[in-house]
Amino acid sequence: MSNSTANKDNHWLELEEWRKKIDAIDHQLSNLLCERLNCAQNISSLKQQIGEEVLQPAREKKVLTNVLNQADSELKAGALKKIYKCIIEETRLFQHEWKNEQQPLSSR
Repeated sequence: MSNSTANKDNHWLELEEWRKKIDAIDHQLSNLLCERLNCAQNISSLKQQIGEEVLQPAREKKVLTNVLNQADSELKAGALKKIYKCIIEETRLFQHEWKNEQQPLSSR
């Protein structure tokens, strides 16, 4: 086996190790995102009880700022901003859907 072939094989093995690591992180992320949605459901319930709207722009801005403060580069901050804008939007939609499910059919 030539050095080139051996290097290529080593790179494939390394690639597979990184992919396994990403798979494990994705598993953790999906569990954490489900936990986040559970929190959002409880928040939606409380907002409904106290007459607050689902949309809370100041809170969303604070969440985004907190996340972006964790980035160690501008490139990562840009990616995190896009990812978290999606997470925040989907969480807001989830709260609306959950809130609508809680209403009796006659008042929908």
